[in-house]
Amino acid sequence: MTQTEVRENTAVLSNYEPPQLETLTLDVLDGKIVVLTINRPERMNSMVVKMFEEFNTVAHALRDTDARALIIRGAGDRVFCAGFDLDEIAVITRMGVREFLRFQETATGGLAALHHLPFPVIAAIHGAASGGGLSLALACDIRLVAPTAKFNAAFVKVGLSVGELGTSWQLTRLVGPGRAAEIAYTARFVDAEEAARIGLANRVVPSEDLFDEAVAVAEAIASNSPGGVRMSKRALQRNQEVTSYAAALELENRGQALLTRGADMPEALAAFKEKRAPRFTGQ
Repeated sequence: MTQTEVRENTAVLSNYEPPQLETLTLDVLDGKIVVLTINRPERMNSMVVKMFEEFNTVAHALRDTDARALIIRGAGDRVFCAGFDLDEIAVITRMGVREFLRFQETATGGLAALHHLPFPVIAAIHGAASGGGLSLALACDIRLVAPTAKFNAAFVKVGLSVGELGTSWQLTRLVGPGRAAEIAYTARFVDAEEAARIGLANRVVPSEDLFDEAVAVAEAIASNSPGGVRMSKRALQRNQEVTSYAAALELENRGQALLTRGADMPEALAAFKEKRAPRFTGQ
């Protein structure tokens, strides 16, 4: 596919019509930054089957747009996401094996689809991120937390395991196997300061500044080469999964070679020489 064909198949956010959603809301800021809000504040922003379906819908709708960053936050001022709504848990217990497997594939697929969006995903976390809420936070590339933020892998509290929604894979890579084991087996809460110290969060931000700081990070990302950022995300994610240094180098080399064929790298070099800000187009 040529660059012209890619551009023609990319939806421009300034003309973007968000999908109809029940448990989430989707807003576009400044034409390039998207905000996804978990919108069940009356239920502690807890998850239901419909929400996992809508994660898939959102990711599919955004994947082929020219978005530069996605911010995920919880509605209200109490929690980010309290995990699966326990009042809905009976829905799961009534499912047969095949029906439950389909549900699991929808749920894990929704978070994976957000995780694999081609542009960075930023979580702005206040209050609890428990169970599936922790999983959602882990699916993001960057986690900014208010002092009220707290995380726990609540799965063992309801007879499940940390092997849920990608949590066992993500948590171990962020904090290491020993810390991940303690967090998983005890289901204890990790507060904001500890989360930042052990790598579960990027940094703690005053509550009143949390969303503005997430927007500032998104804007800093959006000011850079779109292709460079997207290829960087691809390299960082894929190279967590490759099994050798040589394979990681191969992926990096291919990405850099592709980027030198675009317009943004020559523009960046010209801007540097001319002492001006670069005008990136993503072409």
